[in-house]
Amino acid sequence: MKQTLYALLTVAVTATTGQAQSIATLKSWLAQPADKRAPLTTAAWQKPLSKRDAEEATTLLLADQQRQQADRLRQCWTDKAITQGDQVLKFEYRIFGAKPADGRSLFISMHGGGNAPANVNDQQWKNQIGLYKPSEGVYVAPRAPTNTWNLWHEAHIDSLFDELIRAAVLTEGVNPDKVYIMGYSAGGDGVYQLAPRMADRWAAASMMAGHPNEVTPVNLRNIGFALHMGALDKAYDRNKIAERWGRMLDSLQAADPGGYKHQVQLHEGRSHWMQREDTVAVPWMMQFRRNPIPTKVVWKQDDVTHPDFYWLAVPADQAKTNREVIAAYSGNTVRIEKNDYDTLLIRLNDRMMNLDKPVTVLYAGKPVFTGKVNRTLRTVRQTIISRNDPELAFPATIRLVRKNDQAVSVTGE
Repeated sequence: MKQTLYALLTVAVTATTGQAQSIATLKSWLAQPADKRAPLTTAAWQKPLSKRDAEEATTLLLADQQRQQADRLRQCWTDKAITQGDQVLKFEYRIFGAKPADGRSLFISMHGGGNAPANVNDQQWKNQIGLYKPSEGVYVAPRAPTNTWNLWHEAHIDSLFDELIRAAVLTEGVNPDKVYIMGYSAGGDGVYQLAPRMADRWAAASMMAGHPNEVTPVNLRNIGFALHMGALDKAYDRNKIAERWGRMLDSLQAADPGGYKHQVQLHEGRSHWMQREDTVAVPWMMQFRRNPIPTKVVWKQDDVTHPDFYWLAVPADQAKTNREVIAAYSGNTVRIEKNDYDTLLIRLNDRMMNLDKPVTVLYAGKPVFTGKVNRTLRTVRQTIISRNDPELAFPATIRLVRKNDQAVSVTGE
């Protein structure tokens, strides 16, 4: 009995020592200039961590990432311009109210126009700058980089907006869980498109006087979504489509009462210009906070694809239009209800479940994995690099690989 107890104590002490060494190794590595760091060994990156050490590693790696980006992001904010390749997102901003204890709100407000000469879109941008006045927050009106009809939902917009959010978080103390997107006319087209495909960035979204084209609302499960339209706005059947979206959202919420919170209002007697009656959407949005780890995720890829969404991820080469995943977790059980991917990554952290206990994965209703999942530096660093979002850093991953719609391999990484 004493020998068994001694053996157990030895294992515990060895594990604790190894975890402490991992953090010491990480601190030493981070102390070097970024361009002088030698690669850490695979063993160092993959050594299991305790909950406490995973939290410390996350803090250290996030701080390092922020330091590396700080000068560039501050300069972008000072210049009021984000540049990526040949695309430039200019913006103006106004700050309203006192900064709350939990950080400022951020409103990204997209102008109308599109498929028009630059001077026309410039005027639309100028109008948007003064269109809405939240009681609190950083109100940003960006100028679309192009003058195309789809100016707010071209592929470059997603990464430009990610950079804009990061700059606002760093320079103005924005809370990343209080970020809202809104837009009028062609800007409303952008909301229809960007609210679903970037839903894991937003707390809520408001669409004003736009047209959705082919997009689906299923990804909106975990954000607030407001839709405002003039009842007489008949161009492109905007008013009829708004009514249809209202019915779709009602149906989605009825089938899934935990999600799809929405507000749909057709303003009687108004056509394309709603005489500012749509401003009620701003305080409505402000009641929402982003939940970066919702208990259920519905993720359907748009024509602009993403490799990750909330706590799910896929290899970049598998992120294809119309592929869908529906997944949920409760306690230490993850349920995969639908999966169109050959490889699905399930990212986990200790706010979601107790990672010191075994995790079970159910696929198509059947258990395909039960076991402990290690927290590692590798996973923390990968998720920080991929998302640059403090709320979407994860220390553990489960990889589900399937063939012919059957799970053939599930491993904790």
